[in-house]
Amino acid sequence: MALKAARPRGSLRNQLLRWLILPLVGLVALNAVSLYGDALEAADIAYDRSLLASTRALAERVSVRDGQVAAEVPYVALDSFETDTLGRIYYKVTGLRGETVSGFDDLPPVPKDVPRSDLYPALVRFYHAQYNGETVRIAALLQPVFDDSMRGIALIQVGETLDARRALSRRILINTLLRQALLVLAVATLVWFAVRLVLRPLMDLKNEVETRSLSDLGDVDPDLVHREVRPLVLAMNGAMTRMHDLVASQRRFIADASHQLRTPLAVLKTQAELALRENDPEAMRAIVRSVAGTTDAAIHLANRLLTLARIEHGGGKLQSSPVSLAAVAGQVGLELAVAAVQKGIDLGLDAGDGADTTVNGDALLLHELVSNLVDNAIRYTPAHGSVQLRIARQDDGVLLEVLDSGPGIAPAEHDKVFTPFYRAQATLEANPGGTGLGLAIVRDIAAMHGAGLALGTGDDGRGLKVSVLFPPARTLKAN
Repeated sequence: MALKAARPRGSLRNQLLRWLILPLVGLVALNAVSLYGDALEAADIAYDRSLLASTRALAERVSVRDGQVAAEVPYVALDSFETDTLGRIYYKVTGLRGETVSGFDDLPPVPKDVPRSDLYPALVRFYHAQYNGETVRIAALLQPVFDDSMRGIALIQVGETLDARRALSRRILINTLLRQALLVLAVATLVWFAVRLVLRPLMDLKNEVETRSLSDLGDVDPDLVHREVRPLVLAMNGAMTRMHDLVASQRRFIADASHQLRTPLAVLKTQAELALRENDPEAMRAIVRSVAGTTDAAIHLANRLLTLARIEHGGGKLQSSPVSLAAVAGQVGLELAVAAVQKGIDLGLDAGDGADTTVNGDALLLHELVSNLVDNAIRYTPAHGSVQLRIARQDDGVLLEVLDSGPGIAPAEHDKVFTPFYRAQATLEANPGGTGLGLAIVRDIAAMHGAGLALGTGDDGRGLKVSVLFPPARTLKAN
């Protein structure tokens, strides 16, 4: 199933700035609301205290005369009550029987549900009311009055319009918003510089990679970046190392392949030049046979080079499906029977007692593996020798063995013969025209199938035995 394409991440700097500044703006906005509320509350308390002071000043001018409540409030005294030129002051003094003693007779009375204020040691209530089309804040103070003839409670009310409070609220709001905006701007600037400073090593890393030459696949210094980014740099260095190995392998392969192809091509050119100078038909026919043989060798070499290139550089993808190893071996035996008969080689197949030889793998690659093993065995086995294929089901998988009666390979060279183009000394003598690619191809295909590969000697101590142990079909997984 195809993986969903990843959505572009965008700029890391912009994301950091957004995730740092936007929450900060939100927090500052909440803080501004809180500060504004606290400032309004403090202003209300201050204005209420001023109202209470005005009410007490009036209360000091209330007295009892001739059994009546009297209040001496000269107009000039109201000037001391005003806390702001924007505000207008109203007052009313009510006697013991509810009569208006002084002030504005129509000033709104105290609502019944207004509680006494607990902030001050006085019988005072604060409330809002509508008066003359405006909202006013009123302080109502109960003031004991008495003389020798009577005793009671007078009500002193002082109200002011909210103009001064509203003006102060606007100033508080503007000052709060201005200060918070300056705070946000200052913090955003610091954050921007901090993010730029923190990301500078990444920019240095980017410049380091961009300015490298195409041939420079060396490691990047992890100390260029912060500790949290070093695993990424180390992973990138690992990828660089693998890429370097791959490029080196490709270069080595190309160099070896060109060297190997140069020989048959040079031979073909020489044979063609000889044919051009030859006039004898029989000699010409012999040269043409040599050209055909050289061409066959070049085709064989080219096919193996292409196979090795496809396996090594084709991404290692395995189209896995159940494959009968006995059926593959039988097909390879039929294909190579003619070559075996031409050398008088006894080619045999032993698939056991009919046990299941199914493995999971790529049928074409498995055919290539078996074909290379059998072809190598036929090429390096002397005439009238024998080549045997054995396939057996075992507890730990399916075992494929190819045995021949050829010269074998010395134990010291068992690891070397899997290197492309390497040829053991004994095989050079038995088949000088070999390519040295067969076992390299077998090694890569076996590795792709998770199979174990081993070299040994035949049952009678002579020749070569190649053993390939495939894992059980139920546990093998495709790469």
